[in-house]
Amino acid sequence: MSTSAHDHAAIEAATVEDLGGGLYAYIQPDGSWFINNTGFLVGHDGVTLVDACATERRTRAFRDSVRQITDQPLRVLVNTHSHPDHTIGNGLFREAAIVAHEATREEVSKGVPPLQAVWEPFDAGTLPLAPPFLTYREGLTLWVDDLRCEVRHVGMPAHTTNDSIVWIPGRSVLYAGDLIFNGGTPFLLSGSVAGSIEVLTNVIAPLRATTIVPGHGPICGPAIIEPILGYLRFVQATARAGRDAGLSPLDTARETDLGPYAEWTDSERLVGNLHRAYAELDGRPPGVPLDLVQVLGDMITYNGGKPLTCYA
Repeated sequence: MSTSAHDHAAIEAATVEDLGGGLYAYIQPDGSWFINNTGFLVGHDGVTLVDACATERRTRAFRDSVRQITDQPLRVLVNTHSHPDHTIGNGLFREAAIVAHEATREEVSKGVPPLQAVWEPFDAGTLPLAPPFLTYREGLTLWVDDLRCEVRHVGMPAHTTNDSIVWIPGRSVLYAGDLIFNGGTPFLLSGSVAGSIEVLTNVIAPLRATTIVPGHGPICGPAIIEPILGYLRFVQATARAGRDAGLSPLDTARETDLGPYAEWTDSERLVGNLHRAYAELDGRPPGVPLDLVQVLGDMITYNGGKPLTCYA
């Protein structure tokens, strides 16, 4: 049976957005769990891709959409980070050089963790594991014809421990990966709340990008940064108050009024974000692994004991 939400997240709803001059964004509504955005840059002798999708079926649709624009060879695939919604589809681009931060390769090489016990079931497909095989520590420069494309590691844990951006200064276009969610709740379980604030403030905002392709949600501009920072500071304040009151992250989340953030998708991410914020208040290093069984279990409990909604 189909629901309106499932209809909204159907593969057919994905769109190719022309950003001008050979730059494109592939936007997948509704941007919730495992429904991510990708991008591609078309030159005279090849295509550079930014991220893959969460399932074989969705990645095939992305690839087909690229082929409707160009028949140039697919030369490079950049992974902005290691999460499976951005990397499961790597195996469908074996002809491309798969490029990422060295920690992204390390994480992807571990394989896809069991997902079905946490999220509603979805068919990821049967693509082979394809970790990045060209890695960097700080960044590198790609050229699409004469267009300079800067791939930069952000320098610290934020959304994950291995986030990178693709910045095209000549066009003021930023492919931000999951450092930016537009209309969705940010998720910092495998990164850092404090680090995300620092990256948004000192790395992303100073770029003054005219066009931002977020990891999830519609294309946006730099005005998106302040609401995200507001939410992250809200998480920090909520964690501090809950910890001082002797409450667990789950109990703190249950007592929290999300206010203006209640309309953002996947609100249960608050629980994971509070676990991360508590760890930082306890002095644990940014990005240090947390107990995923406990944290994801708490998120399910917050969600009424049901698996987390996933339309992938």
